[in-house]
Amino acid sequence: VNSSFDANLLTDVLSDSESELGGLEQLERGSTETLANGCRADCDAAKRLAKRLFYLEGFRRCDVARHLGKNNDFSQLVASEYLSFFDFSGLSLDKALRNFLKAFPLMGETQERERILVHFSKRFCVCNPTALAPEDGAHTLTCALMLLNTDLHGHNIGKKMSCQQFISNLDGLNDGKDFPKDLLKVQSFIYSEEEEFRKSLSELVEEQYEGGGKRGVARVTDGNNPFIAIPILPNAVTYKHGVLSRKSHADMDGKRTPRGRRGWKKFYAVLKGMILYLQKDEYKADAELCEGDLKNAVRIHHALATRATDYSKRPNVLKLKTSDWRVFLLQAPSEEEMMSWIFRINLVAALFSAPAFPAAIGSMKTFCRPLLPSSSTRLNQEDQLQSHEGKLKQMSVEVEEHRKSPPSPSPKSREWEEYRIKEHYLIYEKSRYETYINLLQAKMRAETDDLEKIEASVMSGIGEGRGGREGYLRKTQSSPSISQHDVNGRASGRTGPGQQS
Repeated sequence: VNSSFDANLLTDVLSDSESELGGLEQLERGSTETLANGCRADCDAAKRLAKRLFYLEGFRRCDVARHLGKNNDFSQLVASEYLSFFDFSGLSLDKALRNFLKAFPLMGETQERERILVHFSKRFCVCNPTALAPEDGAHTLTCALMLLNTDLHGHNIGKKMSCQQFISNLDGLNDGKDFPKDLLKVQSFIYSEEEEFRKSLSELVEEQYEGGGKRGVARVTDGNNPFIAIPILPNAVTYKHGVLSRKSHADMDGKRTPRGRRGWKKFYAVLKGMILYLQKDEYKADAELCEGDLKNAVRIHHALATRATDYSKRPNVLKLKTSDWRVFLLQAPSEEEMMSWIFRINLVAALFSAPAFPAAIGSMKTFCRPLLPSSSTRLNQEDQLQSHEGKLKQMSVEVEEHRKSPPSPSPKSREWEEYRIKEHYLIYEKSRYETYINLLQAKMRAETDDLEKIEASVMSGIGEGRGGREGYLRKTQSSPSISQHDVNGRASGRTGPGQQS
């Protein structure tokens, strides 16, 4: 476990020179020499150091791990006192571990990091004496969770670990016995339901074909992470279609698109389910999707569409930012069409995007955005709204906390750049959840699933805010509805993309 953990998470080994650590390091070394001669440990000094480390009095977060993971009695005393500041009572192991590692990055040699995790496991068992026994079992599961975290968030990981593989890897490691399977399913961050893992969305789609018909189901994906891949659902609702011109502005993670691929191209756009298809030919309801349609398709789960106020070369341009931070500029034939596309993309994303996974835990200093799953939410409309409101509150708190500890004023430093990137992410997420909340509230006030009526109501309010410009949306002969159906088209209390009635 530890060798694999080391291979994936080791990013920096810090120097322990006297000039770098100063007086406290000399105190620690002096206490170590005293202990080596068989004398009593300086418990008071350990308590003082642990308190200063916890409250970051004269230390940075990256300084903490080096004082907790050394192989001497004084360091063990410091680690024990440091852990006493944490109360893990009533928390599951993964939540306790996440809270613990929010305090500092786990850095250093493999053995040093394992010693810190041993102290964490002991403290968790003290706070939860009936949760996991013995302590060795808690430590084994802690290391396994760290590996699972790396497996999910690591960029160079091949095939992702399945729930069954995670359980099998821990066979007989709980003091010679197996861990309870229910416990492992809950502790494994995202693989919390075996049924959901076994029946992926593509399998659910395949079940709809009868008589041994078509079995293969294509996916819109980037990379090999199954949690951000969207299967092509043939019975998904079409929420809007029309002509759009597209310009690629940024690739994954916001990296600027190379100059040769930034040109404008005209497509026939179809917003179907949680995918925006950009087709070369005009939309036909029963037409098969070609390879080019899948290549140009854009996933809109957790996306945000806004007016491109910073782009003035063309009129009626909206900016679409996806969950992986790709940015597309889309030009509509008119302002009314542009506003309609913005509304429908955002409403579909607000209704159907599943809650985000927790952010990665690791020793890397670089900021890492949490994964945003592509699966449809399992929440009903009211719970979905509450979920968005909870995330908005969380982002607001994180923005305030982030701004309380800016780095040293050196705009060109790497630390300052990471600070700026995280602040940009938090502000953007606040804006996204505010938009989602406003649209869900507007839909609930409208008391209808008819998209045209909801859109007219929302746009009417926007028009009044601009000076009484109302009723400018062009009506269509048929209006799709946002109804609560699951992926099979059966009525339920969920807000998944449904089947057209």
